[in-house]
Amino acid sequence: MSPHPSSASPTGHWRHLRLDRSEGVVTVTLDRPGKLNALTFGAYADLRDLLPELAREGETRALVLGGEGRGFCSGGDVDEIIGATLAMGAGDLLDFTRMTGQVVRALREAPFPVIAAVHGIAAGAGAVLALASDFRIVEPTARFAFLFTRVGLAGADMGAAYLLPRIVGLGHATRLLMLGDTVDAAEAERIGLVSQTAPEGGADKAAAELARRLADGPALAHQQTKALLTAELDMPLAAAVEMDAAAQALLMTSADYAEFHAAFTGRRAPEWKGR
Repeated sequence: MSPHPSSASPTGHWRHLRLDRSEGVVTVTLDRPGKLNALTFGAYADLRDLLPELAREGETRALVLGGEGRGFCSGGDVDEIIGATLAMGAGDLLDFTRMTGQVVRALREAPFPVIAAVHGIAAGAGAVLALASDFRIVEPTARFAFLFTRVGLAGADMGAAYLLPRIVGLGHATRLLMLGDTVDAAEAERIGLVSQTAPEGGADKAAAELARRLADGPALAHQQTKALLTAELDMPLAAAVEMDAAAQALLMTSADYAEFHAAFTGRRAPEWKGR
């Protein structure tokens, strides 16, 4: 528990997401199966607000992001978002596009690992949600499609042009973002977009198992590793090495570091506290 909790009361109910908690693991489910979990303005806003709230609470050790029904997420709802944006002015449009980017920032800046359990289609914004997660567990029939140019928009949406080249390389990222072609699970694994495969129907189970492993592990070490991976993407080596040195020196003062030594010398499993 953080010694500096939020002054605001936790949100009791999220209108556009399904939320389950279990001993440090939070499972967030996009729950519009009839629309392949297409995102609405409200769903974006819930994701934007939920992740910082979980970070402030300080109890989440791992988060699983999944989709109900036949697919992970088909992107923005054509009727509720694309249709509505045609009637918006420039200011409102910028507010909206900034909000979608805030969701990606929240995923990357969350002080806990995020696991996307991908089955069926992950398209448009859905593909970016998976991309912004720390792990992507993918079933054989999963498909990824960065469709933004297909609707006349830039492929560089929600940070996709920043994140995707760093995961699959500039060549593959250019192809995926420029053409908007659908990539099957085998191709996604070949180019490095997949963290782990799962049998058909097994992504949720595999994601839950990974989340449990992470939640039961050294949370402070996981938090710092994620933060360093993100921060060092654009750093020169000298700056990255110095940041690593400072982080390791601080972690060497942690209770978890001392606990590892006590467990090792006592020939027992460590009892990680995340402190």
